[in-house]
Amino acid sequence: MSKRMLFFAQIGLLFFLGQIVLPVFAATSDVGSLNEQKLQKQKEIERLEKSIEEYKKKINQKRLEAVSLSNQLSILDNTRAQIELDVQATQDKLDIIELERETLETGIAQKEEVLTRERAMIGELLRTVYYLSDKNYLEIAASEESFSEAYNNIQYTRKVQKDLGENVRAIRAIKEDLEKKKDQVKEQETLYTEVAKELEEKQLQLQSQADAKQQLLAQTQSSELTYKTLLSQLKSQYQQIENEISGIERQIRTKLEEQDKLSQIDDSQGTVLSWPTQSRYITARFHDPSYPFRNVFEHSGIDIRAAHGTPLHAAASGYIARAKYCGVASCYSYVLIVHSEGVSSLYGHLSGINVKEDQFVTRGDIIGYSGGTPGTAGAGPFVTGPHLHFEVRKNGIPVNPLGFLIKDY
Repeated sequence: MSKRMLFFAQIGLLFFLGQIVLPVFAATSDVGSLNEQKLQKQKEIERLEKSIEEYKKKINQKRLEAVSLSNQLSILDNTRAQIELDVQATQDKLDIIELERETLETGIAQKEEVLTRERAMIGELLRTVYYLSDKNYLEIAASEESFSEAYNNIQYTRKVQKDLGENVRAIRAIKEDLEKKKDQVKEQETLYTEVAKELEEKQLQLQSQADAKQQLLAQTQSSELTYKTLLSQLKSQYQQIENEISGIERQIRTKLEEQDKLSQIDDSQGTVLSWPTQSRYITARFHDPSYPFRNVFEHSGIDIRAAHGTPLHAAASGYIARAKYCGVASCYSYVLIVHSEGVSSLYGHLSGINVKEDQFVTRGDIIGYSGGTPGTAGAGPFVTGPHLHFEVRKNGIPVNPLGFLIKDY
């Protein structure tokens, strides 16, 4: 190989190296900018979370004060402000996921660019190897004017062969990294969908708080006296409903046990309960401290987000102890199912009922339809928006439904 040929071969390799380095540098700069934006979003989330905690403290403080209309309105206002910040923080989380996806896609574009250059370089190296493969080391030495030039060319030949092997390995590594990054993009897309759904739920929760305040103001006409009267009526209605449920549950269970019907229930999942709705989003938990009507009664179940008219399914096999339908908004429609082993389930604020008392239902059967929209039939007096109130009772006592519901979702 002549000096001239060696010179041009080396220049060619340097050219390809330059074509790789410049795009990599530009892509690295883009990634740096995206990372800076993510950092700013993280700081914003931290600030919002501190503010959220402050509002929670204000809400808890208000709950310790004497019950009054102004106090309840203050709780609703603070809760709404807290949820607004939560919505903002969730939106920032969405933005971070989007920036992360952009970072990954920039990395993918960078890797694909490098892959193209590596392949081009291998092409050049293969052409050089093909040229050199026709000559052995003695021929190279004999064709050169001096031993030093021959030695340099032999070393260059070895380097070309070594570089070829390294480039092939580099391509394999780049391909593997590309696949990982593409998988990460899919994961980010899934996460984005989940957080977007969470944001939607929080926005609905925010609207529910606004509706609760408007409903309270409409019912009380901003009068403390009217509020006290309303509170007394709500407590009375709640106690009446609670006594009715407890009495019927005890009466029907005793009857079924005497007839030995509960022991004959064949349900492979036993007292592990299925979710009564497809939705798993809980808007109020068991004995929830933030429950809007906690000054009236303890929240004895969980509220599950469900659009008005959503089909409701029996959580387990059992007998219908009560199927109470009301045609007016002030009355509470519900279904009570008695299961084996002292467990019963209750479905409240129903807009429609499909079953009759004493009827046997199997797990998954449609028993009715959700309601809870204020002012609609069967919603009852304790509602701020459409949902299912779901209770589980063990030996007649309300317990946390989450301890019984299937967790593989």
